[in-house]
Amino acid sequence: MLDSLQDSLLQMSEFGLLSLLAVGGGLWLFKKNRPKDSSQLLDGMPVDRETVEVAIAKTQCVVNQLAQEAENSVEMRQVAYLQQEQVANLTIELDKQQILATVTGGKSVGKSTLIKVLEQNVETGYLSSLHFQETSPLFVETGEQSDANVFVEAKKSEIVLFLTNGDLTDTEFQGLQQLKGANQSTILVFNKQDQYLPDERVSVLQSLKQRGPASVVATAASPLPIKVRKHQEDGSIQEWLEVQTPDVQQLTQHLSELLAQQAQQLVWGTTMRKALLLKAEAKDLLNGIRRNRSVPIIEQYQWIAAATAFANPVPALDVLATAAINAQMVMDLGGIYQQKFSLEQAQAVAGTMGSLMVKLGLVELSSKAIGIVLKSNAVTFVAGGLVQGVSAAYLTRLAGLSLVEYFQQQEIATNSGTALNLDKLGQNLQRVFQQSQQIGFLQGFVKQGVKRLLPEVPEAVA
Repeated sequence: MLDSLQDSLLQMSEFGLLSLLAVGGGLWLFKKNRPKDSSQLLDGMPVDRETVEVAIAKTQCVVNQLAQEAENSVEMRQVAYLQQEQVANLTIELDKQQILATVTGGKSVGKSTLIKVLEQNVETGYLSSLHFQETSPLFVETGEQSDANVFVEAKKSEIVLFLTNGDLTDTEFQGLQQLKGANQSTILVFNKQDQYLPDERVSVLQSLKQRGPASVVATAASPLPIKVRKHQEDGSIQEWLEVQTPDVQQLTQHLSELLAQQAQQLVWGTTMRKALLLKAEAKDLLNGIRRNRSVPIIEQYQWIAAATAFANPVPALDVLATAAINAQMVMDLGGIYQQKFSLEQAQAVAGTMGSLMVKLGLVELSSKAIGIVLKSNAVTFVAGGLVQGVSAAYLTRLAGLSLVEYFQQQEIATNSGTALNLDKLGQNLQRVFQQSQQIGFLQGFVKQGVKRLLPEVPEAVA
């Protein structure tokens, strides 16, 4: 497509050209199979004690690794020590007797009132082990992450009571899906049912059972008073408002049955979620440390590749791609992420990544984009091998950052350099390529390359 439209493309503005190239790269966008959040690994399956203990051990491993690699940061070491204490508490929590129930929902759905009523009805039997906490109202602010903290805290409890005053809105449904994905025991509570006519009440409850979780109950924590009218013998009429008793029987009965049958499993499930969450937090911090160590290495090899390709231009795209990915860089980055590669393995990885970039069209698109930027200045464009030199640096950076993202997705401390997952590696290559196609980044990167390869014209590219 780019070849056939070359003449017309050259007449377009620089912005239009680079935008079209970015769109062209988008034709190879990876499949939308986002990595599952660590809290989703339970996959709705029952959790036993042995499984949880294994998860705690893996979390301990990641936290210990963080403490070891954070030796140059006092703040990070303190975080690691705090996480080590949290891991130790997880083992203790496996045998806890108190059950935490989080009451959440939108604004004015009756969370506080329901808690007060329930606390008056849970003094005996299985319900005596229940302790309630209320979250701040959901769906008050806009944005995907507006309620993230609320859901994180909710997942640390054994039971979530999700309150609604009617049929589910889209935002409420998405919130329930988050809890379901985390294998969180959730009861959908249709509160204020007394404010509906009998037929409407049945219709709403049926809809909730179809769209909501397996457990749906109806309550009226603070029912509206009923107007009572009495006709007197003398013909007069006496009226008054009669206060109604809260109706939470369905909910308390369901809670009692749930605790009688699954109290221990609920505790284990909560401990499992906490372990996975803590592991994810520690892994993010550890990956941040490792990435900071990786970027200077990538930059070092990208300029080595640039100088080599500039001095010895190669005609073929596949040769350029292979030459740009240094096997030693693969070994150095693998060492940081404890993915140990032999020289032979690193050479194989380098060759594989080069072939992938050619196959996905990233080499050609990158070279064309860099060439367009360089054409804006005659002094730099006439320099032999400059396009390939800067392209080699760009491809090296692309490969290095893709490897970093790939390693970050692996388990911590696996200490293995086995064959790469080509599908995931290809997805990472395309993702990093898309992120690196912004016009501002390309112009800045080309300018850096020109300064290094042609120091006599440091301001050649505007």
